Amino acid sequence: MDLFNPALEENITFVRPAYFIIAGFIGIPNVNFYFVFLLFVYVLSVVGNGTVLTLIIMDHTLKGPKYVAVFSLALTDILSSTAFLPKIIDMFLFDRRYISYNECLTFMFFGFTLLAMQCFNLVALSYDRLIAIMYPLHYQVKVTQRFMINLIAFLWIFTITIFLIAVGFITRLSFCKSVVINSYFCDHGPLYRLGCNDVSPSFAIGILFTVIMLWIPLAFILATYCCIVYALSKISTVQERRKAFKTCTGHLSLVTIYFLPITLVFGIGSQMHPNARIINLSLTTIIPPMLNPIIYVFQTQEIKQALNKFIKKTRR
Repeated sequence: MDLFNPALEENITFVRPAYFIIAGFIGIPNVNFYFVFLLFVYVLSVVGNGTVLTLIIMDHTLKGPKYVAVFSLALTDILSSTAFLPKIIDMFLFDRRYISYNECLTFMFFGFTLLAMQCFNLVALSYDRLIAIMYPLHYQVKVTQRFMINLIAFLWIFTITIFLIAVGFITRLSFCKSVVINSYFCDHGPLYRLGCNDVSPSFAIGILFTVIMLWIPLAFILATYCCIVYALSKISTVQERRKAFKTCTGHLSLVTIYFLPITLVFGIGSQMHPNARIINLSLTTIIPPMLNPIIYVFQTQEIKQALNKFIKKTRR
């Protein structure tokens, strides 16, 4: 069936609802325990990422270009968790599922912008690892702190711009049928499908943004690791290879944790049961921000040393 029928478009009166209703889970008993679990994970995420931010700000040894990207990732994790969880807890634990039109669009903009920035921070870190292993003697020339700051700033501006465009297309839709969003937040796909007029631009934007925000970054990261494996194969001793690859294990863990669930959501999300999509996407938005600081503290020697120094200072 065509997404757009010009004859029908002419007969549709533009309707902008005062509010939407977030459906949440369908037919799951005792679901409030799940949201209590998400609240617990949120607290851990804020504490962990707040600690990483504090260490990078206070410790002079964590001032390299790599830690610019790590700082951006930790900041994004806090903002992303805060954009989702407090509002979700308010809606489902206190049964306030009505959300105003403007608040819904704001929720969607910040939610997807920060989710995409988590991905782009991993891209920046993969580029950092690529240059560090392939060109170790030229690393400090090719990847400077100023270069990384400019790269992260560009990624933020790029992400904000394209999601402003996405929200702009949503404002052109007329909602004359239903105002119930079958998700746990103002999700782009379930929201634009409620439109009565031409939804094809939003449909196309959804596909385009999935490619730009998910598949291209994933392809870039996979390509960087193919290059890294090739570079490691040129190293003569096994011990040196292991030592070089160990600098990538933290980043690889973050990539796996982030991309594995989110590729399921955006790859086959339209074919998933709404409950399965909600569980998958909610865990994607909250579990990686909780695990990221744990992985970096335990797998990055510099951060581990900075944390030990910070604890000793605090005790004194």
